[in-house]
Amino acid sequence: MTLNIHPHSHLDRRSLLKGLGAVTAATIALPHAARAKGAKTIKIGVISPMTGPLSLFGDTDDYTVTKIMDLVKDGIEIGGETYNVEILLRDAQSNPNKAAELAGDLILNDEVHFMLPASATDINNPTADQCELYGVPCISSNSPWQAFVMPRGGAEQPFDWTYHFFWGLEDVLGTFTGMWKSIDTNGKVGMLFPRNADGETWGSDEYGLPPAVRAAGFEAFAPSMFEPRTNDFSAQIAEFKNNNCEIVGGITYVADLKTFITQCNQQNYHPKVVTVAAALLFPSGIEAMGDLGVGMSSEVWWTPAFPYTSSLTGQTSRDIADAWEAETGNQWTQPLGYAHALWEVVLDTLKRSVDPLDRAANRDALKATDLATLVGPIRFGDGPHPNICKTPIFGGQWVKGETWPFDLKIVDTSLHPDVLQPEAEMLPLDWS
Repeated sequence: MTLNIHPHSHLDRRSLLKGLGAVTAATIALPHAARAKGAKTIKIGVISPMTGPLSLFGDTDDYTVTKIMDLVKDGIEIGGETYNVEILLRDAQSNPNKAAELAGDLILNDEVHFMLPASATDINNPTADQCELYGVPCISSNSPWQAFVMPRGGAEQPFDWTYHFFWGLEDVLGTFTGMWKSIDTNGKVGMLFPRNADGETWGSDEYGLPPAVRAAGFEAFAPSMFEPRTNDFSAQIAEFKNNNCEIVGGITYVADLKTFITQCNQQNYHPKVVTVAAALLFPSGIEAMGDLGVGMSSEVWWTPAFPYTSSLTGQTSRDIADAWEAETGNQWTQPLGYAHALWEVVLDTLKRSVDPLDRAANRDALKATDLATLVGPIRFGDGPHPNICKTPIFGGQWVKGETWPFDLKIVDTSLHPDVLQPEAEMLPLDWS
């Protein structure tokens, strides 16, 4: 099997990308493993935000690909025949236009049989659109299903080639409000959204958080969206203060949330709860805020506490997290579980395909997926949209850690009490 980027280790990949530049690194081709002689080759395209502002979402992709490479180094057997597997990993540099360009190149020039956009709306959607255009099976995750379906015109009809598994905005709302109701507040919520694809989805007055927050019994105040990487949140903070918002909710990325929280403190705005998607998912993101990060809360879509096991390796979620920490020296991070589960679905699909070198056959096998994975059961056809399978979500709060600077504790399991139990009680923020 071949990977088109140097796979030796997590740290080596970082060094390679920094040393050569993302554009060059994304096109390096270095053979990694021996091939089964005379075997046909299945090509799988992987597009990940390995650099740029979304890189925390793609941080586990090369690591997981390296694990998969080792797993299938001697090929995979399908219908009594052995096939080589070639993985073509590309860095989209957190840019949706680059993702679309790379997808087109992988489809038309490399002639991949399967596509895997690894994470985030800005990578998933442009890649999926290319797959719909050219007829290539595609599986993605790590963005609410509405962000995958609605902007792509799929609200009223199914897609032909593109499938997605994750939770929805209705689920994150239930998780957010579950946490908010556990704290004594005035029920006034300041909504924080960036001016990008995620912000427009989460902030939609039609199907986003603001109308749903109001329907759940809270007051929602949504000032104008902020420009990503802004250095001034004065307008948003002023509106939140004027309306006495004791809760802040929404979606941001790390750099923007750090600026916002720092300016909240400087301007003497101290909400009791800050629950923000995306930015608070990652240990490095919370560490960037220092002591102000203690007590911040977020959605949790994978944790070592998950009770599921891998269909590929038999490892538990705790096993996967422990291996990551031991091999990289970094704390476990939520995309790790989904990075693994995506490959569970890909390889299961190929093994069930009547012809893994035929895109339509692979699409039909993907559509028929019914698999127990590291993030829960994946089955299409029962969800809110024909191309969607929903997965569990929980509420978590960051506290001072023991082994690591911060630990993420599960504080709300109201949507899936049969899967997990709370690990701690939700507490208000302490700004002292």
